[in-house]
Parts: sequence; C-alpha cells; structure tokens
Amino acid sequence: MARIRHDGPLIIGGGLAGLSAALEAGPAKALVVTPEPLLNACSSAWAQGGLAAALSPKDSAVLHAKDTEGAGAGLVEPEAARALTERGRETVEWLASLGAPFDRDETGGFSVSLEAAHSLPRVARVGGDGAGRAILSAVVAAARASKHIEIWEDGRLRGLIQDADGRVRGALIERSGGRVDEVFAPAVVLATGGVGGLYEVTTNPSALRGEGLALAYEAGAEILDPEFVQFHPTAIDVGMDPAPLATEALRGEGARLIDGTGAFLLGADEDADLAPRDIVARAVHAARADGRGAFLDATEAVGEAFPHEFPAVFAACMRAGLDPRVSPIPVAAAAHYHMGGIVADDEGRTTVPGLYAIGECAATGVHGANRLASNSLLEAGAFGRRAGRAAAQEVQPAKVDLRPARASKDLPPEAMAELRAAMTRFAGVVRDEEGLSALMAVIDGLAKAHPEAVVLTAARLIAEGALNRRESRGGHYRADHPDSLPTALHTRMTHSSVIPDAPQARAGTQAVEIV
Repeated sequence: MARIRHDGPLIIGGGLAGLSAALEAGPAKALVVTPEPLLNACSSAWAQGGLAAALSPKDSAVLHAKDTEGAGAGLVEPEAARALTERGRETVEWLASLGAPFDRDETGGFSVSLEAAHSLPRVARVGGDGAGRAILSAVVAAARASKHIEIWEDGRLRGLIQDADGRVRGALIERSGGRVDEVFAPAVVLATGGVGGLYEVTTNPSALRGEGLALAYEAGAEILDPEFVQFHPTAIDVGMDPAPLATEALRGEGARLIDGTGAFLLGADEDADLAPRDIVARAVHAARADGRGAFLDATEAVGEAFPHEFPAVFAACMRAGLDPRVSPIPVAAAAHYHMGGIVADDEGRTTVPGLYAIGECAATGVHGANRLASNSLLEAGAFGRRAGRAAAQEVQPAKVDLRPARASKDLPPEAMAELRAAMTRFAGVVRDEEGLSALMAVIDGLAKAHPEAVVLTAARLIAEGALNRRESRGGHYRADHPDSLPTALHTRMTHSSVIPDAPQARAGTQAVEIV
C-alpha cells in the first residue's frame, strides 16, 4: 500500500458532476479517480433527453422551480430548487462554450423540447436523444486538456480515511492489479453516481451500486430519503442488462403507451402519457403484471423520422431485431435515478467535514420524492461547478491522527445476482411490508456471509427507508399504504459510532429518524 498526498480536491467519479467540479477547481490541482475510461460506465453519458433550463422567452427560473417542486411531491426544498433553476441558462451556456453541440432553432437560440411534468418546453437537446454523450464528450475533452487535472482511469473507491475528529482526510483507492493506495487530500468529492446496479432491471451502468452512498453513511454523513428511487417507465424490454432506454422525449413528440390489445395504458387524452414518471411507471408495471404487456407506439408520431430524430433509440431497437418505425417497442419500468442520497448543500458540502457529494449520489433537496425530467444533468453541471470551487479552498494539515481504515470488498457474482433480484422484486415499483421484510432478511443473510460488502449497506438504506415510510409518495408506492400522509416528511438516517472491526458495522443502519 502506497501513501500519496494530493494538494487539491480528490474527486471520485468521472461523469458530468465530477468533471464539472474538476474543471472549476483550477488553479488548484484536481485528481479525478474513475474505475473505467472516461465516457464509460457513467450515467451522464447515457442520458438521452437533455438538460432542463429556462431558455425560451415564455419561460423563467421561477416557473422551472415551480414545476420542480410539483414533481417532487412535497419534499423539494424551495431554496434549493431556486438555486438550481436560476443557474439553468448559465450552465447550458458554459457547456456550449466547452463545445457541447446543443440543438439550435432558426434564430440560433437553444432548441427546447417538452418532457413529462414540465409546464412548457425547456429541455435542451442534442441530436434528438444524444444529449448525455455529446455534452460529456465536450467536458471530457476540456478536462483532458486542463493542466490542473490529473485523471486515474483505473481506480475504485474502497474506503474513506478519517482523522480522530471524524473529518475526511482522503480515500482508499484500489488500482489495477488489486493494490489499494491511501490517497490524502484536503477534500474528497464523491461523484459516484446512483444505485441502479442494485436492481436486476435498470437503465444505469450495472457497476453503479451505491458504494459512495454507503461509505459516506458509514463515515457519519447524514442520508436523506434513500427510499425514493425513480423507475423509468420506458426501458426497452429485450432482456439486456442494463436495459436500453427509450427517452421520454418520444412521448413528448406524441408516442403513446399501449397494451398488447392496442388500448391506451393511461387513457386517450393527448397528454395522458406525460404524467409524472411514478404514475406512468406504475401503469406499465401493472400492464405487465396482469399479462397485458406494455408497448411504446411511436409508429405514427415519429415513424420514418426515427433514424435521424432519435438515433440512439433506433439503434438500440434495431440491434434487438425491432424496427420502431413500423412496430411498437416493448417496454418495462426500470430503476433509473436515485432521488435520495448523501445530504449536501448547493456547494456539495455534506455533514462530515472534508467530504463533498455531487450528482446523483447527493441529496441537495432539488428532487424530493420524484425528480423532474432532465433536472439531473442541470444539477450535475450547476452544483458540480460550485462544489469544485468550494472544495479547492479546503486545506489539509500536515499531520493528523487517523482512525483505522479498511477497504470494502465486492459481493461475489452469485450473491450480487441474488441481491439484485430481491431489490427488483421487493423494493421496485410497487412495495409492501411483507416484501420489504423479506428483502431485509435477504440482506441480513448476505451480510453475515459478506460483512465487508458495502453494497449491502446501500441496499439496506433503501429497504429500511421504504419499510419505515408507511405511505405512498412520488417514486415510493406502498400497496399496503396507497395514500399519502397529510404532511410530507423527510427520512433522515445517520450511523452511530461502531467498533471498527465489528461485522454489524456493515450489516445494519442505526438512528433512523423521520422528521
């Protein structure tokens, strides 16, 4: 094990949030650590719809914030929503200045499209459904060209290093070949993505399993609303892992959800399929559960324009032997985005000194119980930039007394498959006490056999939050508690101090509080 001192932010994750932070950290030296080459295995590159921002004359940051709050089912923090939406235009313009090729209208302005739960078109797109990869490609090029950024493309986060007072002082990073190094830095910025890989059916890279979330929790960080997982209603159901995504923009263009008989899943009204994602996901789930099947029919709304208007979806369908120009696309609801996460402000600061969190692993208060479509790329860029500037101001003392740190381990493949199947079955689109209790039992059994696997901590946070929330709200639907409580309350979780070598340190959550 080598000990490395880095004089600048240590950023774990190479998606839009992490690279935005790295770019804005300059002139401080930023070290970006990612387990695979940039553009691989990160959700930012897979985003299809685009980036939400008030860009048209009829729109405003106030209207955007109102829609954000409406989608969040009472749990969006208004100040956080305004902090996000007020930075919409500047974030799009900054990305465009880096070379992101946003679609333009006839006047040269940004072209915008309509997505579900937005009151008017405000999603800046690239090439129909290629926003994520095109935007991130421009950011990657800028990062590689920046002299103040160093990038390790073979590093996995295995642990956080803390001093005797609990401040984060660095991280354990596993490099290729299995060597684990201690990397000390004034600030550690977690940009580790979501939890989709904990689920058997997901649109996210399967390597994203909530390890940053779990390690932050074990370091003492407060976790907010981990039960709120958004399920995208139109994952292309062709048996692939991860499942290809059929962007919501298709429904914005008039594509309709139907069952096997051709009946509309959500009714005949033109805007019925543009309801919030939780409602649409449950309709798709129900149609599949009772044997009717679920399909997205874009044959009339898009038809022959598919190859150039939605090239990514078209290519995914054709690889699976489907031609969406003439046939409806079979779809399923799939784990897509984690609204819960590590409590962080709009500059990424968590409740643990020296630790920052940005992007999907963070809970900044802007998503509440149900993320508004295409707000995630905006949050990654806007708050990622702010976090980079803030983290660059942190100072690392020359000497500190450190707590013992140990590296986490992976679940064996068969155990991971068991966990993913249980998460999809019991903590998926529809939940109840019996299923969630069964899930907790599965997690307990796996934890006894594999106490060093932090993915089990992440799964437990979701399961325990879902079990304790005895209502239905946003992305969390309890069949045994189908109504929402009169008052929207957050779930907050913190980890009590534990004996460093005790198995229960990775086997359970403590101090659960609903406030």
